[in-house]
Amino acid sequence: MILLLMVLALLALILINVPIGIALGVVAAIAIIAADGTASIPNIALTLYEGSRNFPLIAIPMFILAGAIMNTGGISRRLIDFASSLIGFVRGGLAHVNIVTSMFFAEISGSAVADVAATGPILMPAMIRNGFPRAFAAAVSSSSASLAIIIPPSIPMILYGVMSGSSIVQLFVAGIIPGILGGFSMMGVSYYMARRYNWPVEQKFRWARVKSTFREAVWAFILPMIILGAIFGGFLTATEGAGLAVVVALFLSAVIYKELDMRFLWQTAVDGAVQTAVVMILVATSALLGAYLTEQRIPQELARGILDFTDDPLVVLMILNVFFLLIGMFLHSAAAIILVVPIVMPLINAVGIDPVHFGLIVTLNLAIGQQTPPVASVLVTACSIAKADIWEVTKANTWFIVTLIVLLLLVTYVPAIPMTLVDYFYR
Repeated sequence: MILLLMVLALLALILINVPIGIALGVVAAIAIIAADGTASIPNIALTLYEGSRNFPLIAIPMFILAGAIMNTGGISRRLIDFASSLIGFVRGGLAHVNIVTSMFFAEISGSAVADVAATGPILMPAMIRNGFPRAFAAAVSSSSASLAIIIPPSIPMILYGVMSGSSIVQLFVAGIIPGILGGFSMMGVSYYMARRYNWPVEQKFRWARVKSTFREAVWAFILPMIILGAIFGGFLTATEGAGLAVVVALFLSAVIYKELDMRFLWQTAVDGAVQTAVVMILVATSALLGAYLTEQRIPQELARGILDFTDDPLVVLMILNVFFLLIGMFLHSAAAIILVVPIVMPLINAVGIDPVHFGLIVTLNLAIGQQTPPVASVLVTACSIAKADIWEVTKANTWFIVTLIVLLLLVTYVPAIPMTLVDYFYR
């Protein structure tokens, strides 16, 4: 009953346009004061402070900044040119270029919104000029951008790791195979659509162009190799790797490519700081809510209630999949992870589900949520860039959403897909 009242109060505040981070803090603070009296107010401030001091969270602004530097320093454009030279000759080539570029960009930014914001203004107009429907151009840009939170490094995975106490490096490794499967599956859908509607081939395959674009982009490939190699090899933590990503991206943009636009970089750095501040407010207030819920043993009671219904891990995962798909439609991925993961972790532990495996399930659910209105942050960004109607784009996006749902089911019920590499390297 207490949890229901808190959820209703939270929804009421959100409906009157109170930012979710503030609403979360207000509800949690009132609940704590009601339970422990006004003497608990100093502890509220301390809990907020301690909740935002997790070292891994520093990786979030660093990866956002690294992605911004890639965009302003010419790295993104070179990746697009190389992808175009490789697969532009396939029917519907620009759609495949879009997907492959998103997979490359995902290896640095860790943010789907940053991905579509960086590559969309280049690729979507090019697709529209070459005869692709505007809605499809926005749809493929939006869905492929969500690969950025599946392929490492991933900002939602960092948040999940902090909230659940899981290894962030193992989460990154677990995302490699699902991310690649998702990308190639989307390319299959694009090829089918291109054949069906006779969409154009961008250009003929020319080995000379592949070599020239590779020479231009080779430094860009070194960036993820250094960062991810150091993280997976155990030489750096994810946070240290994020800092190194910024340094290497700055070096490539300013020294190698000599295209760094300082004015644009300043603006993107400010935007990244704002995004980070929003996330940190959520993290701090969620710590406050978590302290109250733990004191009242509400997560444990919730776990007991579900276990009274079923203790089958497959059924529990089915219930949680439906739950996360629904909340993903109404909450941004950071808010969903921060709000819900601490509540369901006792249940996950009780039925023996691997927290790293569950982290991939949560991430995929939220990737789908980024494509399903009404919130759909990535879809809205793509529609804004393409100047397309959101419902027309959603209709065109249906097959890509189905692809992500099939991938979610595979990851959920065939644990070997995300966990094979984790088990091989770390267990």
